[in-house]
Amino acid sequence: MKAVLYVCHGSRVKKGREEALAFIEQSKPFMDVPIQEACFLELAEPTIEQGFARCVEQGATEIIVFPFLLLAAGHAKKDIPLELTRVHSRFPHIHVHYAEPLGVHEAIVDILIERMKEQQIPIQSDATILIVGRGSSDPQTKADFTRIVQLFRHKTKLNDVNICFLAAATPKFPKELKRLAHKRRSQLWVLPYLLFTGILMKSMEKEIQSLPTAEHIYLCKYLGYHPLLRDIMAVRIQEADSKERLNRKQWLS
Repeated sequence: MKAVLYVCHGSRVKKGREEALAFIEQSKPFMDVPIQEACFLELAEPTIEQGFARCVEQGATEIIVFPFLLLAAGHAKKDIPLELTRVHSRFPHIHVHYAEPLGVHEAIVDILIERMKEQQIPIQSDATILIVGRGSSDPQTKADFTRIVQLFRHKTKLNDVNICFLAAATPKFPKELKRLAHKRRSQLWVLPYLLFTGILMKSMEKEIQSLPTAEHIYLCKYLGYHPLLRDIMAVRIQEADSKERLNRKQWLS
């Protein structure tokens, strides 16, 4: 029997954990898989090991593991696979298929634009945009954000689009925020490229409020668990399932 194990990042903030679990519960009816469980990589329970065990207890013989992360950085490439290897040693008879994370996608850029429109403030044609990522030492992260900026410029026709990171990559958020606030000729929009609320959002709010020009800086809501993500998630799960079936067919032929 087939199962999906959704691996969320995890957060110390209760609301962040609740949002992730609620979204997965709402998404389950859209996935044609009999067993579906959610877990967290860190900072919360159920852990990956607990989530995996719950799938097995319900009769799963193969598990598609979906890393519910925005980009394919360190967590998706190293941390989750490492933990899965350890857990799988307890259940060697279970077939495990690893899906891709959400990745760079046009629909996620659409969510960023929607977050701007929610402010109900006319967006000026010469507005400055600062897209803020979590950050990673993985070089692919910067490459991914370059593609995100290109998509954003194409969709909005805004030219002054910048990126920064909250950790592990440069430019760092505080420095880039101050630079743009200082040179600002019009609006400065700050767009968090984050799935959930948490300590990072609070630190961004504090940083913006400390600036003398804070009233001209618009901090938008984080991406959140938007319904558009459900469609991407379904595609990634289907891709992992199809790839495994193709590999099996090639092995048997």
